[in-house]
This record gives sequence, structure tokens and C-alpha cells, in this order.
Amino acid sequence: MQQPLPRVSAWLAVIPFLQQSQIFLAHSMSAANTKGAKGSKKRPSSSQSGPKAKKLQLEDRSEAKEKKRSKPVTRVVQEDSADSSEEEFADEGNDAEVLDEVTAEAGSAMAIKDPNAARESHKAQKVLHEQRKAAKPHSELLIDAKRAWTVARQKDITKEERVKHIRELMDVIRGKVKDIVFKHDASRIVQTVVKWGGQKQRNEIAEELKGKYRELAQSKYSKFLITKLVRLCPAYRAEILREFQGHVMRMLLHREATSVLADAFELYANAYERSILLRDFYGKEASLFTVTAGSEEEKERSKQGLRGLMVGLEGDRRRRVMNSLKDNLVTIFNNPDKGAVAHAIVHRATWEYLAAVSELEDEAEAEKLRREIFETCQESLAEMVHTKDGSRVVREFIAWGTAKDRKHIIKAIKPHVERMCIDDEAQLVLFSALDIVDDTKLTAKFLVSDIVATAPTLYKTSQGRRSLFYLVTPRTRRHFTPAQIATLAETDPTRAKTSKKEDALRASEIRKAASEGLLQWIADSGADVARDTGGSLVVCEIMLEAEGDKAAATNTLLQALSVPYPAADPADPHPMSLPHTSRLYKTLLQGGHYSHTTHTVEHSPNFSARDFATRFVQHVGRDTTVAMAMGDGAFVVAALCEQLAEHEDAEERKTVKGWFDAKTQKALQEADAKGVKLLLETLKKL
Repeated sequence: MQQPLPRVSAWLAVIPFLQQSQIFLAHSMSAANTKGAKGSKKRPSSSQSGPKAKKLQLEDRSEAKEKKRSKPVTRVVQEDSADSSEEEFADEGNDAEVLDEVTAEAGSAMAIKDPNAARESHKAQKVLHEQRKAAKPHSELLIDAKRAWTVARQKDITKEERVKHIRELMDVIRGKVKDIVFKHDASRIVQTVVKWGGQKQRNEIAEELKGKYRELAQSKYSKFLITKLVRLCPAYRAEILREFQGHVMRMLLHREATSVLADAFELYANAYERSILLRDFYGKEASLFTVTAGSEEEKERSKQGLRGLMVGLEGDRRRRVMNSLKDNLVTIFNNPDKGAVAHAIVHRATWEYLAAVSELEDEAEAEKLRREIFETCQESLAEMVHTKDGSRVVREFIAWGTAKDRKHIIKAIKPHVERMCIDDEAQLVLFSALDIVDDTKLTAKFLVSDIVATAPTLYKTSQGRRSLFYLVTPRTRRHFTPAQIATLAETDPTRAKTSKKEDALRASEIRKAASEGLLQWIADSGADVARDTGGSLVVCEIMLEAEGDKAAATNTLLQALSVPYPAADPADPHPMSLPHTSRLYKTLLQGGHYSHTTHTVEHSPNFSARDFATRFVQHVGRDTTVAMAMGDGAFVVAALCEQLAEHEDAEERKTVKGWFDAKTQKALQEADAKGVKLLLETLKKL
């Protein structure tokens, strides 16, 4: 391929300023040629023309997405989504054409030295280009539509102007949407109307496209339009999904349509609309005795999915439905490269199958069917943990699996432990593995060690903190909601049948395996972590519940407290000036959390508050302690005195009593800080 001439590079460099209008480009080139004919400057040499023009970079027009599909923990690359990718993807075609045309015109025009010849050549090329455009179907319609669309899609216009231009655009394409929608540029025009138009205009387009929904979903460009219609036209949503019936399995394995089904099922469809898509999994026979748009009673039964369908079915008919569901799932899992194994609709169908298997009276038959489906999808389990139903499926396999099965599952999810820890659904799989697997050496090696190693990043998010809490204090109401605890308890009946080790012993072994690494982390970074609001909670639970030597961790926390109070720099306040950090020290001095139910402190058996109080006196010292008592730390110092008062033989008791003599106590009264009254009462106990 020949290198572009120097002035072609110059033309390419200004393409971003000319892309709005080819007419403007033509006038600019004509003016340049005329000026050159009168005696313009010499063309710059190659060394002066600057670097070679890069490929045109488009402005990022992606918009904030209302909803996002949950992402598999195994995938790092961001998937296409209905709202962000369609415009960028469609732009690629448009701007590639513009770039080719401009390059060809500029190259040919500048390659001819004679200005008159250049002008004639440009005219000929322009005529040829117009003839090609006119030969395309609906060329005049597209020209008019693009003229209105160019204005309507702008972001810096008022709402009234946009309504006006959208109305004009709709008048141009009304009645012809079905004819132009499969073209990449025209599809984008229709998407703009759906995106910015009113509900009436959206419904008009949905009405015109009846009978073409499945074809749209399978198109490289119009798949984004059908996703917009599913989201923004709820009145037509069920009708759109019914056109997919009978083709759902093929569409799930289709390169373009699979994302449309995934978005519709996970983000926009209600329970009844999801049942429309799930019905294809149950086989062709299921559609014969299933009502898709019947009475409200029948719709309510459809919302129950497979369970509602099986009501009244017995014998061979029930078995045929189960076999069809299994066969369709096998087809999906045997084609992991198609991407459907990561979709929520597949996970829901798998969970419904496992739930139906668990209800079989013949336990041997149930175990056989469960084993068959496990062997089919065992290589894809890591791609299922990110959805609610996928997480339930994997947890069910862990609960019913043999020791060998559980080992296989743990090894499959090990490479993704860090991402699972920060995913609401995926982390439940980790928690269930810690609750169920008897081989704690296996879980400690493959799961616990990885969780502990990523603690420096996990404590920064609520999901990550839950993963750390579960190692030392699982299922505590302090950090887990009742709904989360109830979800984790779903596998408890099965665990009672399949696991031999006592639950308390298993939890203790997990805690012991995690304690050394967590305490070392606190010893290294505890002072910084405790200054974070969420980090202080993590430090508190580790100090209270972890097993092992806590001297180094204690010294780190108290060393941070021993600096002069208050801090000289307001931007870097003293730990005692941070409410959450001071609450941490108070809790540790108490020896546990205060229960509002019993109005007492629940002492932790793995933590010695007396040792912590003793080290507090040794490290913090008189000056800082008294200064904190007169400031934000009165409650903390009161907790220190309360702890020392319980041990009459403590030498530090006399030391602290000597710190707060009559003169100091008088100064405390004059300071009138929060907690001073409580502190003065506690000092009397020393």
C-alpha cells in the first residue's frame, strides 16, 4: 500500500473538524485548490508535516446505564451492554465510511498537481459518490432522517428542542421503520427515537416491528434496538418475548441474540415474562398444556416456573418434562464457548431442575439425576456463582457432593476467590464451602489463605468485609442481615445429612487457620486500617475473635494512640478524634460488644481485656491519657478505669489512680467534655 502524500497527512489531521458535513469538506477543499492556483506556499516536506495521522478517535457518547447485568467472576473484559456499546459500535461503521471517502478524495485531489485537473477530478468523484448513495434502497429517506437525527441526538440542546426534532425525525421514518431498521446507520436513528422519544413514539415503533423481533435480536446492529424496546416499552415486552418462544435455545447459542435474552431475563422482565422465556427449556410438550396469556390464575401458576407446570402432571408426562429440561441444559453446558452458561436464565433453569430432583421420592433416582447434571456442568461452575440462582446451584452441589466433588468445586473456584469475595452472590458460595466441607485443611489451603492474603483490599468494601468477618465470626447478626443468614441456612438440612464434623469444631478450625495471617496483617497495618470507618469494624472483630498471640497487633494499635493529643495537623487527626476509632478502643477495653438486649457486655473468650488495659497504660502514658480524658476520649478512659477496677491485684490500677489526682479531676470537671461524669464516677472505683 502506498504511503499518503505529505499534504494528505495534513488533510487527515483535520478530519475531526470536518466530519460533521461532507459539504463543508468539499467547500474547504475547493477553497484550498483555488488558493493554490493563485500561488500558495510550497507543500511541507515529510519532516515538517508532523506525525502520521492516527485512526479517527470518536468522542465517548456512552451514557449512564440504569441497570447492569451481573458479571461472571471469571471474566475481566467488560461485555457489550444495550446502552453503552450500540452507539460506539454503530459509529464504527459510519466513521469508517467517512474516513475512507475523505481519504480517497483528499488523496486523489492532492496527488494531481494541476489545480484545474484536481477540481475536475473532485467533481467527478462527488458525482460518482452521489450516484452510489442514490442507488441504495431508501436513500432519500435516509438522507432526510440523518439530517434530523444529527440534531436530535445532540446532548447540549434543551428538552423542548429535542422533543421538536424527535417529532420531526419520527415523521420521516413513520411507516418505514421495518424497511430500514436492519441497516447499521438507520438502526441507530431508530434507537435515538426510542431513547429520547415519548412513550407514544416508542410504542409506535414497537407496533411497526411486530413479527420482526426475533430477527432484530439476531442482527449485529439492531440487537441494541430490541433491548431498548424491551426496557422502555413494558406494554409490548410480553409480546416481544412471545415471539422468541420456540427459538430460545437457538437464540441462547446465537452470537448476537444471547445478550438480548440475558438482559431481558435478568434486568427487565417480571416473573410472568421470565416464565415465557423459561418455557422452551421444558420441551415442546410443555407448550401444549401451558397457557401463555390466559387468566390471572394461570399466570400466577406460570410465575412458579417448573413447579407450577408440574402441578397435576404424573408418570410419563412428568418424566418427559424433566428429560427435556435436562437435555436442553446439557446442550447449553456442552457449548461453553457460546457464553450462555454465564446467563441468569440458564442458572434459573438449572436450579429449577435441581429443586424438582430433590422432591423425588426415590432417593437413589434423585442422586443419579443430580450426579448426571453435576458431571455436565462441573467445568462451568465458576461462571455461575455471580447470580442468585447460579449461587444456589453451586451451593447445592457442595451440600450434596461427595468429598471428591467438593474438592473439585473448591479447586474450580480458587482462581477467582478475590472477585468472589466482593460479589454479593458469589461470596455465599465461599461461605457455604466454609460451613459444609469437613476437610478444613483443604479449605484453609485453597480458600482461607487467599481471603486472608487479599485482606488489605477487601476491608475497603462492605462485601469484602463480610468475607473477612465470616472467617472469625460467621453468621453474626452484627454484620449479616437476617435475609443473608436465612439464605446460608438453606443448605443446613442437607449438611446435617452429608457432613460428619460438628459445626462448632469446623468453624473453630477455620478461625484458627485464618487467625495467624489476620493478626499479622493487623500488626503490620492495623493503625492505618483502624482509621477507616469499615476497617475499624474489621480490626475489632479480628482482635476479639481471632485465636493466637495478639501482643504484636495490640502494640501496633496502642502505639498509634500514644502520639500527643490533640494532633497538631487538623488534616491528620488523632485516632481518638475519630468516632469509629475511639469506639474500637472502647470495645477492646470492655472485652466485647455491648448487647442492647441484655444490657451487658458480651465478653469474647478469645480476647483478654485485662492484658489490653495493662498494655494501654504502658504504651499510652499519663500525658496523652489525661489529655484524651479532657477531650474526645473520656468514654475510652472510663472503660480503661472500669477494666482495671475489676482486678485489684493489677499494678496499673494504682498507676492510673495516681494520674488523676484531685487537681486533675478538678480540671476534668471544668473541661465539661462528653463522658466526664461517667469517668469521674469510674475513678472512684480505683
